[in-house]
Amino acid sequence: MSFIYLDYNATTPIDPRVAEAMTPFLTSGFGNPSSVHVEGRRAKAAFEEARERVARCIGCESSEVVFTSGGSESNNLAIRGLIEALGGGHVITSAVEHPAVLEVVLGLEIEGRIELTIVGVDRFGRVDPGAVSAAMRDDTALVSLMLANNEVGTLQPVRAVAALCRERGVAIHTDAAQAVGKVPVDVADLGVDLLSVAGHKLYASKGVGALFVRDGVEILPQIRGAGHERGRRAGTENVLLAVGLGLACELARDEVAEEQATLVKLRERLATGLRASCGDLVEHGHPDDRLPNTLSVALPGCNANRLVGDLAEEIAVSAGSACHSGATMISYVLQAMGVDPELARSTVRLSVGRFTTEEEIDRATELIVGSIRH
Repeated sequence: MSFIYLDYNATTPIDPRVAEAMTPFLTSGFGNPSSVHVEGRRAKAAFEEARERVARCIGCESSEVVFTSGGSESNNLAIRGLIEALGGGHVITSAVEHPAVLEVVLGLEIEGRIELTIVGVDRFGRVDPGAVSAAMRDDTALVSLMLANNEVGTLQPVRAVAALCRERGVAIHTDAAQAVGKVPVDVADLGVDLLSVAGHKLYASKGVGALFVRDGVEILPQIRGAGHERGRRAGTENVLLAVGLGLACELARDEVAEEQATLVKLRERLATGLRASCGDLVEHGHPDDRLPNTLSVALPGCNANRLVGDLAEEIAVSAGSACHSGATMISYVLQAMGVDPELARSTVRLSVGRFTTEEEIDRATELIVGSIRH
């Protein structure tokens, strides 16, 4: 039997169409986009076309897109860049953010650059906009709230929080790494000032991402050097990876509606199969406002880490966020949701994707159930 990959929230494979678009830039199109000769102009044209594709995907102007090395750098550039431009202030974030946000704001707090408020979530892992409003102060400079949680799939009320921020003149950033490509994402509809994208979460390569910076929002560069990316991020442009991200974003925009429906069917087929054999399983996350592909489920009496290890040669699943899956501690996301520790220890995350088949879902269900009963 072939290996079954159900860990799309950790990383996605590169779509063959994306790989095909990138391939010419392995052997040609190697010019420095800052050079005026023909090779430089060719590289520049490809790079800017990729920027346009990213912009169309998230509904912004191409001048508002900054290419980065991935979601973590985008988050750092957004948060640190804004705070340094403002000279400090009060920051609000949630208890279930990715470490690429939490570690940044905690670091800024330790450095004495900000005062920090971390708001909690309900049992579905969702922030109450009222709690964000209550936490706001006269000196609040930034709210950072993820669009979709990487562990349980809950979608956050970013639009509602952004409206509150606009009323108070507060900037808002959203980490959309898990959302772009799985649900429609439009910065105008959301009303955000800064939005992070990670290439390897939407079928592009690792090592590339983007940051939307709304026109008029000032951020200071975190990588200094020459004036690349309109002075916001120094470094010779990586045309190869940008081309891949550009096409991945175009595919995400064009195919998200159809793909969303397919992912929901696959996720529900998996949930139904597990429920039929493990009737006492518990699903985590919001029942409605959730990613279409993510199933976070507790299998009472099962040790999730042992299950993941037992199945590692046959199925890719996760006992928590892949960025810190090696840790034995209970997921801080599940803790913030108030999940019983025993249930938390029996929780696995299964995330389907573009290349998952119904046959794989059925086989995975058999393997998981068989491992639990063994």
